[in-house]
Amino acid sequence: MKRIMMFFAVALCAVLAMALPVSDGQVRDVLSRLDKELFAGDKYIKARQSRIDSLGVLMRATTDGVSRLAVSKALADEYVGFNADSALHYYDWGYDSAIALGLDSVALSFRLQRATVLPLVGFVMEAIADYRKVDESQIPQGLKEPYYDAGRQLYSYLSSFYERYPETSAEWAERSHQSQVKLLEFLEDGSAKYSLNRGEAYLAEGEPLTARAVLLELLAQVSENSNMYARVSHKLSQIAKETGETNEYVYYLALSAIADIKSATLEIMSLQELGGYMFECGDIEHAHSYLSVALDYAVRCNAMMRMAQSSQAMPLIQNAHEMELQQQQNIVYVFIAVMVVLLIGLVVALLLLRHEMKRMSVLQDNLRGANQTKDVYIAQFLSLCSIYMDKLNQFSKIVNRKIAAGKVDDLFRMTKSGKFVEEQSREFYDVFDNAFLHIYPTFVEDVNALLRSEEQIVLPEGELLNTDLRILAFMRLGIEESTRIAQVLNYSVNTIYTYRNKLKNKAINRDSFETDIMKIESIS
Repeated sequence: MKRIMMFFAVALCAVLAMALPVSDGQVRDVLSRLDKELFAGDKYIKARQSRIDSLGVLMRATTDGVSRLAVSKALADEYVGFNADSALHYYDWGYDSAIALGLDSVALSFRLQRATVLPLVGFVMEAIADYRKVDESQIPQGLKEPYYDAGRQLYSYLSSFYERYPETSAEWAERSHQSQVKLLEFLEDGSAKYSLNRGEAYLAEGEPLTARAVLLELLAQVSENSNMYARVSHKLSQIAKETGETNEYVYYLALSAIADIKSATLEIMSLQELGGYMFECGDIEHAHSYLSVALDYAVRCNAMMRMAQSSQAMPLIQNAHEMELQQQQNIVYVFIAVMVVLLIGLVVALLLLRHEMKRMSVLQDNLRGANQTKDVYIAQFLSLCSIYMDKLNQFSKIVNRKIAAGKVDDLFRMTKSGKFVEEQSREFYDVFDNAFLHIYPTFVEDVNALLRSEEQIVLPEGELLNTDLRILAFMRLGIEESTRIAQVLNYSVNTIYTYRNKLKNKAINRDSFETDIMKIESIS
């Protein structure tokens, strides 16, 4: 009887929903809301970064192994959809730490979450292999739900990744559906997560109206700032697209994008899809705005899968620029002039910083007894230089796009070569090496004392530090995240991971190597 009543309730919701189509006015209103939220995007990003920073402080302050695992899990989850590299870093750390502590179930939880992030950064085959290594029959009852949820999410990503190959995409979609059906068995009937997965399963099973009714009821219950709201809205847009309801398609895509922006989710799909549709409709202004933000967010998140998908839309942006070229030519020249002025300002700032660091070396004797103050000062200087280097790279990318449109050939060649950034990096290394060794004059010897005799670091004549030593120097100054070190040294995050692992392998005591580095004393 209860199931019959539920069926009639869902059917009634479906009829009512069909009777209330989305009007043109509602579409205009929601697009206006979306435009306003795009302007406020940085505010939401800063709020999420603040939460991450707080968890980072808690992580560093926590010493108990089990407690650190819990904080690491929270930190990794907070990074999901915001910075894929950092999410992977903390899932890897949590997995390794849980294994070391003998907590197999906790390690499995980290492993499952890691498998859902790997495809976003381009490790598709690794994600599949890692997930399939898990023996389904050996999974504890308490981890059945996250196991099937991870499978649903992983296979759904793969289906999206192969959307240009319908047969392959359909195969992965079916696997995602199979995992979702099993997942439903372990979800509480009536919960929001159950309703969401039940609605998605109805759609996969060819019941779009039933799915629409379930999802509409759920949409009214969840917060607009949540990832679940974004997911429900996007699924409703897919249903509208399948049924030919254009207004509903745009309306729910916009709602999904708004939810992603308000939750500072940078791995954003709805905005990209909406931008492509706006271009097809001839709305060049909205198409350019949405696609630009979607691509920028994908780059910030380092979600390779989303970047690959967004790059397919780049010709749309290029065409839009060409169509408005005559009207925007003067604006482009002014913009380039402003960037050149900014570049000159950055160069002057870097020279002033170099001069300041040289002056600081003269004050070496006055620094005795103030180690903490010195470390903070240098860390601030490195952060500032990191910001400047990042801005220079952003400038190069912006100017390259303008030149690619056929504007200033000479400037294009200069930025394309990367010669300017390389020169500034070299100059920065000189300044940093001198400053750091004034504070830690025996740093090279102290590091070698931690390495096996056959792995000692021998520097060529005239060279103060090499890449290995600079990475360790940043760690000694409290800059432990590989993403920040990679940004300063202009390397990829994977390269930094490789350097750090090689250094550990050279150490006398591999497990305590990085802790031992933090114990190296500065000048007294």
